[in-house]
Amino acid sequence: MSEPFSAKETWARALGELQFQVNRINYDTWLRDSQGMNYENDVFVISVPNTFIAECLTKRFYSLIKKTLAVILGKNLEVQFVVQQPTLPREKPLQSDGGVTTKAKTYQFNPKYTFTRFVVGECNRLAYAAATEVSEKPSLVYNPLIIHGDTGHGKTHLLHAIGHAAIERGLNVVYSSADQFTNEFVLAVKQNDVARFRSKFTPVNILLFDDFQLLNNKKQTQQFFFHTFDELYHNNCQIVIAADRAPKEMSLISSRLRSHLECGLVTQIHPLDFETRLAILQAKSREKKLPIIEETLRFIAQKTQDNVYQLEGALTYLDAYTKLTGLSVTPQIVIKLLTTNKSIDDCKLIIHTVADYFDCPLEQLLGRKRDRETALARQIAAYLLREEGNYSFVEISKVLGNRNHATILYGYKKITGELSVNSKLKRQINEIKQKIDNSY
Repeated sequence: MSEPFSAKETWARALGELQFQVNRINYDTWLRDSQGMNYENDVFVISVPNTFIAECLTKRFYSLIKKTLAVILGKNLEVQFVVQQPTLPREKPLQSDGGVTTKAKTYQFNPKYTFTRFVVGECNRLAYAAATEVSEKPSLVYNPLIIHGDTGHGKTHLLHAIGHAAIERGLNVVYSSADQFTNEFVLAVKQNDVARFRSKFTPVNILLFDDFQLLNNKKQTQQFFFHTFDELYHNNCQIVIAADRAPKEMSLISSRLRSHLECGLVTQIHPLDFETRLAILQAKSREKKLPIIEETLRFIAQKTQDNVYQLEGALTYLDAYTKLTGLSVTPQIVIKLLTTNKSIDDCKLIIHTVADYFDCPLEQLLGRKRDRETALARQIAAYLLREEGNYSFVEISKVLGNRNHATILYGYKKITGELSVNSKLKRQINEIKQKIDNSY
């Protein structure tokens, strides 16, 4: 390697930077135990303890890690996460012999994501029923099965549940996210080893594909996925795809790929209704053995309305509070704690703060005006809603005037890309964040 630092030293420097860019809990949970393994052909390989961490880093922190490494190394590069020390007997080590890094067919699924632990309600009943039937009769009922819905509504849970059921029946299963698929495909092309990457998907009984919407503007990857889909489908492989929107709403997906997706069953997981939220809280409270009374759970279900992650986050927050203070959780304590918790505060604060900062009328920010100043304010609002509020791009597009998903994603990426080189923009965002923090 011609770089002045080894991969291990470079990643140690990156971790030093990342400690200031993510909160302590996220750093300790997802990044602390990672190590730099290798850096060749503009691909930086990072080892992590298990597949669950690899998935989270790919889904939640990939762009931040890639940007941090690019600043240190002075060039753009791809990032790959591999499991160095698998902990469960079902997971086989990832292998790299100069070709494409691939996972074994016995992918390590999250042990918590099973059918028995999936809380069924009116909002997800059809998707649950279709997933269970597909797991029992792969390729014989709904093929492909498309499950779409917003972040934190249970799509990935159902994919993992199908995976567990399939492995118990001795079937070969491949699970991939769109990010992972894209990264491995790009690496395969660079190494002139696409055939090895293609072999990952044959022979296979079930393909589980997550976050499909991230292929929306990747033409070459879409084309490869189309041929992979076509081959698997004609070989009676069951295909299950999860996405944050229906195929017909993905404007940058090729028409022939979209028609393939729509030839099966397209089912939606709707926003969680009160009864389902309460049932999830009851189940997780029992699981964690938390001494929280029914009245308190009902209050949390009423106050926290977005997704499962926020429901579980509220319980974790209260659990930590009781352990650290020694106090009991009462409805009064819950009201005080949760109404001051930023994770469940309304996004209006972020939008209003951005509008005030730029002296931009709210109706103008949410309207159709596209002058430079308004566009910048809108893009910063999208960035902060994503980074500070952890809202999905679908949610952001709705609250910012029902805009196109691609427009919101473009604005977010533009701000993210400029932050490391534009000191004025960085100062503006820090000032806005300070105003938001002062408002709580």
